[in-house]
Amino acid sequence: MLLNCVAYQEGHKLADIEKSRISEHLARPGTFVWVALKDPTEEELREMQEQFHLHPLAVEDAGHGHQRPKVEEYGDQLFVVMSTVEVAPTDEYHLGEVNVFVGPNFILSVRHKAQRGFQEVRARCEREPHLLRHGSGYVLYTLMDAVVDRYFPVLEALEMELEAIESNLFRSTNSAAASRESIESLYYVKQQLTTLKHVTAPLLEYTGKLFGGRVPQVCAGLGEYFRDVYDHLVRLNQSVDTARDTVGTAIQVNLAMITIAENEVTKRLASYAALVAIPTMIAGVYGMNFKHMPELDWSFGYPLALGLMAGLDLYLWYRFKKSGWL
Repeated sequence: MLLNCVAYQEGHKLADIEKSRISEHLARPGTFVWVALKDPTEEELREMQEQFHLHPLAVEDAGHGHQRPKVEEYGDQLFVVMSTVEVAPTDEYHLGEVNVFVGPNFILSVRHKAQRGFQEVRARCEREPHLLRHGSGYVLYTLMDAVVDRYFPVLEALEMELEAIESNLFRSTNSAAASRESIESLYYVKQQLTTLKHVTAPLLEYTGKLFGGRVPQVCAGLGEYFRDVYDHLVRLNQSVDTARDTVGTAIQVNLAMITIAENEVTKRLASYAALVAIPTMIAGVYGMNFKHMPELDWSFGYPLALGLMAGLDLYLWYRFKKSGWL
């Protein structure tokens, strides 16, 4: 679906144009065309391929979607793939994709399953005509900057979720169900952090090639802007790595707390078993029915046996209580 098709000249918007007039504006000096598509059909992609002379391999990738974040160079054109991560109303994380074709006098953005658009990016560019004079390269920077900036709220939400789990960590070991829930929640956070890592790490690698060494022609003169995006990605990757380490530590702590709780239960069971074993042993002796047992004919034998059982159990209970086993 076609969202926008706009022509710009010397940093200023000329007009919204029809697709049939794209080639006419591409021929004008100092003019570039910015086209935005959302979930396009094969026919729409073929039409854009003919208008902008796009490389067929790049068009094939854009049509299939589900690409790894990357930056590929085809002659004087760039093909950039970026993944989007959005928080749905159900608090689930939604993955999308943005494919960007960049040429000397055009830029084509293709959104796949991305709910949020880039209207604010277009408005930002049009507010800065002195920067928009750089042409399609500057638009690529603003798109990349917007995508990367949208990762930060996702990371912040995951960090807040992790903090909430950690605050309940030492209270969850009293219940097996609560402990299991904590571990499941930690694994969920770890899974989302891994997804975010897969999104940001490749983009970090390729963004470094847009401002250092031999940069593509369309990005010439914009090194400091792409370096800013690179710095944001470095910060994101470091934060993601730190959060993943924290999740791993939290899981180990939770398992250790479960083990400690199980040991406490084992000690209590052993203590109660010892309290039962002493009377059982004494009663077993007197249950052997031997003929010559002096205590059987003694009037105080039975009370003494009961008192001995109670006394030994009280002594054991005191020692267990003092040692913290009960």
